[in-house]
Amino acid sequence: VGDPQLATLATVCGVVFLGGLVKGTAGFGYAIVSTAVLATLFSPTVAVVVMILPMLAGNIRLLGELERTEIPRCLARFWPYLLGAAVGTLAGMALLGRIPRPVLAPGLGLFTLAYVVATQPWVALPGEAWVHARCFRPGTAAKLGMGLVSGIVFGATNAAVQVVAYLDSLDLDRQTFVGVLAMILVGISLLRLAAAWGLGLFAAGDATPVTLVGLSAFAAVPGLVGVAAGQRLRKRLAERTITAGALLLLTVIGVKLLVDGIGGL
Repeated sequence: VGDPQLATLATVCGVVFLGGLVKGTAGFGYAIVSTAVLATLFSPTVAVVVMILPMLAGNIRLLGELERTEIPRCLARFWPYLLGAAVGTLAGMALLGRIPRPVLAPGLGLFTLAYVVATQPWVALPGEAWVHARCFRPGTAAKLGMGLVSGIVFGATNAAVQVVAYLDSLDLDRQTFVGVLAMILVGISLLRLAAAWGLGLFAAGDATPVTLVGLSAFAAVPGLVGVAAGQRLRKRLAERTITAGALLLLTVIGVKLLVDGIGGL
């Protein structure tokens, strides 16, 4: 009989590698792919917490997609969004420990499917133009508001659909999109690490803080390998193939989470 701890570690590494592969290829989906799959194995709180360090490491790597000269310019352009996201992330992390598991699991499935619907490029959604006109304005107040909403959802679920939708509205090229998304997620992931420790989230379930921190740190390694493999794969695939593959995978995961979550109510 195999060691259950080794089996768990291998499963986590495999899941995080898959999420990193999607992230490196498409530029998005790392958190939601890995968190959604892990949430079918552990509690959603544990899944969110375990992904903090892999996400941080993966996004630091993808910062290389931005030229150094572009970073100050991007910071000057996106600082209101970053500020709002930081405040919202703290609020979302505080909510994470208070949301009941039977609610959080199907909720994560819904967010995953919402992510797919919001990021798919083929069908215009009813009211999409109205939302973009009012929520994705270039002004400081709009950026602060969008950042706040994005941070709350991201802090509680790891779902970055609002961040992706916001950057998509700016019509950035794929390389700049990947780099700016990484810059934003690095900033709020550093904040999440401190908040998770301060709020005691690394003691979720029966685990000790050292155990979950160690698991999160160890999982960062296969995540980085997945991101690197995805970056190479991205150069060989057409843009529409990348998008379709990532969204199909997310749809399957979202439906499974939703069905399992509803069945457990």
